[in-house]
Amino acid sequence: MTAISAQQLHQSGSPCWASRLRDRMRANGLRPTRQRMHLATLLFTRGNRHVTAEEIHAEALGEGVSVSLATVYNTLHQFTEAGLLRVLSIETNKTYFDTDTSDHHHFLVEGGAQLFDIPEGSMELGRLPTPPEGYEIAHVDVVIRLRRK
Repeated sequence: MTAISAQQLHQSGSPCWASRLRDRMRANGLRPTRQRMHLATLLFTRGNRHVTAEEIHAEALGEGVSVSLATVYNTLHQFTEAGLLRVLSIETNKTYFDTDTSDHHHFLVEGGAQLFDIPEGSMELGRLPTPPEGYEIAHVDVVIRLRRK
């Protein structure tokens, strides 16, 4: 199953994004429960985002959605396994989930732990190493750390 982007799920003006999301969940063995659909709405209707479970949990509570932090974590990991999200482990005390599952790289602001996408085409990678026998490269994640002058 190929990854589906937030743009594909929520094409501007299209009322079918929820239907596409339900279909995608079912295709990956996930029931489109009320809580999953609420969380998906928060994730996929606000453009590409880098979010933590705690941020999504706070947004859900702020909108009156009764959901535990454990449920948010479980749902984010289920969405990741279904190809709807990408996990960004960037050696901070937070795990970020990226709604843009395409191959792209990131700027990380040190201290504040803000993430920004590096614009496509503005970076060029050199030669990659040959992976060990029996393995293939799944992703190349480049994180460029920034600090204020």
